[in-house]
Amino acid sequence: MTTNTPLSRLAYAPTVASSPIKPILRKPTASVLGTRSRADDSDGADEEEHPMKRQKKTVVFNENLNMVREISGKSFEDAKREVRQALEGKARGDEQDYDNLKDLFAPSNRNSSPDEDEEDPRHQELLGYVVALTGYVPMLGRSCTGLVRSVLRCSWLDRDENFAKAYIQLLAALSSVQASFFAEILRMMVEKFLETKSSSTVPGFPPVDLETRKKRLHVGIKYLLDLFPAGSKMIIKLVTSKFPYTDEPKAVHMSYIDHLLRLKTSRPDLERDIMELILAQLVKLDVEMTLDLENDEDDTTRAVMRSIQTDAKDDQEDDESDDESVMSDDDDLPEETKRVIKIKNKLETLDAIMDLVFSIYDPIFEKPDSDEAVACFENLLSDFKNVILPHLKSRHTQYLLFKFAMKSDQLMEMFLGLLLSVAFSSTEAPVIKQAAAAYLASFTARGARVQSHTVQLIVSCLLDYIDYYRETHRHCRGPDVRRYSLYYASFQGLLYIFCFRWRDLLDQGALPDNVDWDDPASFLGQALPWMPDLKKRMHANIASKLNPLKCCSPVIVEEFAQLAHHLGLMYIYPQIEKNKSIHLSQFYTGSYAQGGALRDTGFEFDNEKWTHLEACFPFDPFQLPIARRWLDLENNYVTWSPISVLRKPGGEATDEDEEEEDSDEEGSEEESEMGEEELEDREELFEEDTATDDERAN
Repeated sequence: MTTNTPLSRLAYAPTVASSPIKPILRKPTASVLGTRSRADDSDGADEEEHPMKRQKKTVVFNENLNMVREISGKSFEDAKREVRQALEGKARGDEQDYDNLKDLFAPSNRNSSPDEDEEDPRHQELLGYVVALTGYVPMLGRSCTGLVRSVLRCSWLDRDENFAKAYIQLLAALSSVQASFFAEILRMMVEKFLETKSSSTVPGFPPVDLETRKKRLHVGIKYLLDLFPAGSKMIIKLVTSKFPYTDEPKAVHMSYIDHLLRLKTSRPDLERDIMELILAQLVKLDVEMTLDLENDEDDTTRAVMRSIQTDAKDDQEDDESDDESVMSDDDDLPEETKRVIKIKNKLETLDAIMDLVFSIYDPIFEKPDSDEAVACFENLLSDFKNVILPHLKSRHTQYLLFKFAMKSDQLMEMFLGLLLSVAFSSTEAPVIKQAAAAYLASFTARGARVQSHTVQLIVSCLLDYIDYYRETHRHCRGPDVRRYSLYYASFQGLLYIFCFRWRDLLDQGALPDNVDWDDPASFLGQALPWMPDLKKRMHANIASKLNPLKCCSPVIVEEFAQLAHHLGLMYIYPQIEKNKSIHLSQFYTGSYAQGGALRDTGFEFDNEKWTHLEACFPFDPFQLPIARRWLDLENNYVTWSPISVLRKPGGEATDEDEEEEDSDEEGSEEESEMGEEELEDREELFEEDTATDDERAN
């Protein structure tokens, strides 16, 4: 099979006018490429498995590039002769000319003066040697690896367009004769994704800006992958392995992702792999930033958020010099300040990438029910399940699904259907099912466009599951958050949904006339028509041996107890008080005790918090100041709005609450301290929306 892909069609028009000469590149034949002796391959590294191995292909290169007759007084025939002599001498063991040829391609000495470099004739002669070497590529065995590596270190992007075109032809020729050469070429090209300098120069050539270098680089990548399509798998592995570390500057991440998007444009067959890679790295950065904030003191977190919000108001982009100046002064700063700067830089990088990803997907969903939008959302769901869902600590990346699911009922049903199928699947891992249950509850509670009938449907599904689970475990010893984690996650999801969407759980057609839907306080003291069997089924689970109120997060249990009592659904404070005398460690089973045996180790759970389910809901308030502009949170997001008459300012209980708790004033000092911690956690979880809005207002 013959492939003729002229490079001149891809990007550049020749800028040097000269009459055509006889082509220097011999037509490759089986005899030329197939008669290298074993001696030629004896001194190199072991050859890697090549994706094009055993493919019989003749590559015909663009002959229009062979336009060079004389450079700096040296004829093109002289360059050809020197290259041939160097390679033949190498085969005989005489490496002097071969070493001179390697030095010719080596990068210029940056420490030399510009005048000296401009007078160096090799900068003007190198184009001729590139074209000459292209014609003798079949003579290169693995013993010539040193020359190939010198060629790959050449500053080919920083010269003129003619040089870039000829150099790409040389790369194509090298790729056709040696598997390891092709791998090294792709690696060299991908490593250039990390370059961020705005301009670069080679002595004797005008400066080349970053955009021009990027265009030349991707013309070369496209040309090689068009010639050798099997190289697509190799380049995906390379861009994955070379992705910047999370602590790299924002400029490096954004430049690298820009290269990935250019690669996606030129190779549509790589689009799915590239977008999944970007999302995977986004989740990694998101989780790491979240863990950094959790591990730091609250003062550090507030300092980071104040700093990032101030920078967003300034509306200024940090350039490379800014990043370098910050890093250069880092050694003189206190440790706490360094920590704030480090987390702030990660947050800014995350914000910039999220903003870019939103801008990529948003045009596709202008018509949310179109075939293109539905197909794109299916891909997002696949990426969500494979990349986002396993990481429950991710705090922002999942808002891609939140935003576009709010676009139409069809997309919302697709998202909820996936969450339900995963949460109650018999084949998924328990941790994945628990994460899906948390997503299901959080999306239902926070999604402003989730209609009342959908909220009731989700609640019914969760009630069906916990009823079934309770019946099948009626003979259990007692509560155990590790053994019955999905049950507790589902029950906690119910409590969370109730706290945000309790009005949607009412029969709206049977509401009293004096109730104002927009005034939550008007519902107090009324006989409210709840959805069928809600109270009965909730009470049956609360009173069961599984005792979900003991294992669920105390923050959510306390908020539910207060709302449920004042809205007339149920009164669960006696059960909460009873649970204070129950120690979960007596029911806790180790991983070895599959039969339900009690733990028999010397380790004791002095702090019962470790045996409670974590209050982690993925659609907590979005904190990125730039990317949040895409979300239309005012219309799409339900913020926490406590009923003001239930609590005095500062979180103090009402007179009615104080009377109910008089009988329990003699609690231990330890319980009192734990109660204060739970109150703080409760305020942080449910009042975070209000605090964030206040900070933005200021």
